[in-house]
Amino acid sequence: MSKRRMSGIAVAGVATLVVAACGSTSGGNGSSGSVGSAKTLVGSGSTLVAPLIGVWQPTYQKATGVTVTYGAIGSGGGIQAITGRTVDFGASDAPLSPAQATACKGCLEIPWALAGVGIAYHVSGVPSGLHFTGPVLADIWLGKIKTWNDPAIASLNPGVKLPSTPIVPVHRTDGSGDTFAFTNYLGQVSPQFKAQIGPPAVTVAWPGGVGGKGNSGVGGVLASTNGSIGYITMAYVLENKFDYGLVQNAAGKYPAPSVATIEAAAAAAKSVPSDGASGVSIVNPPASAPNAYPISTFTYVLIPKSTSGSVAAALKQFVSWAVTTGQSDGPKLDFAPLPPGVVSADQAALKLIG
Repeated sequence: MSKRRMSGIAVAGVATLVVAACGSTSGGNGSSGSVGSAKTLVGSGSTLVAPLIGVWQPTYQKATGVTVTYGAIGSGGGIQAITGRTVDFGASDAPLSPAQATACKGCLEIPWALAGVGIAYHVSGVPSGLHFTGPVLADIWLGKIKTWNDPAIASLNPGVKLPSTPIVPVHRTDGSGDTFAFTNYLGQVSPQFKAQIGPPAVTVAWPGGVGGKGNSGVGGVLASTNGSIGYITMAYVLENKFDYGLVQNAAGKYPAPSVATIEAAAAAAKSVPSDGASGVSIVNPPASAPNAYPISTFTYVLIPKSTSGSVAAALKQFVSWAVTTGQSDGPKLDFAPLPPGVVSADQAALKLIG
């Protein structure tokens, strides 16, 4: 593992803490019960979308004079924060469950970014681009496949010399939308995984492996542990130059996670509701989308309908900018632009705020 890779992970971790600190110390305006104002918006949640928000922040402040601070604390933390109204907006890669939606008391969930969850690994002497299927990944995280030269992996990668190194599956320890997307995918392709682990969730009871907090925590374990494999947003995979796998989709293809293949997954999905009332799963797209990356996901901004005054106006302006102009910043971080139909649905949902 190179010093450059370790340095990148360390920088990413420090940046997350700095942004989180900014979000947690911003003062309130008192009059509306919100922690923000027309010139300041405070949010927290998803670490998956944090790199994109980090690019948006200075650009948006320069264009509008509005400061957006954001704490990358995980999707579960973002849901809790917006439910408790300690922030102006939350961010989650997982749609709200019925219980969470009730507790959030009228929160809209608006898709504002489109990304992929990558399968990164660190195995000395093994090249990037190993092939995996969903059932093989499920068996790795269930602890059934224990070494890198297991026949189930070897048969998918003829000609690759695989060592007998023990496999160390890595998972998130915090409430994570990456975990939701990954368990949603594995539950669809592996009945045994669904039966043992249960429905998709931001936290699940993994039967083994090693945990890390946030994408930077998972990345740290990957960087320091030979034989490790983890699920982690592609922005972090690319930033830290991890080796990553190609996952077979329903059409039997192994598309590399990219802007184009993530877009293909979104294009195969059902339309997004314009009332901000529910999320849409785009994992495991059908065989009719042969170029689609199978572990793609929308990530959502969570906003209370009852937000009022200058904060409501500022939120609507910021999110409207994010789902339109802000989408141009996504591809360099491997975030695909939102499809036009999703943008239209988002704009309709924003009109419900206030």
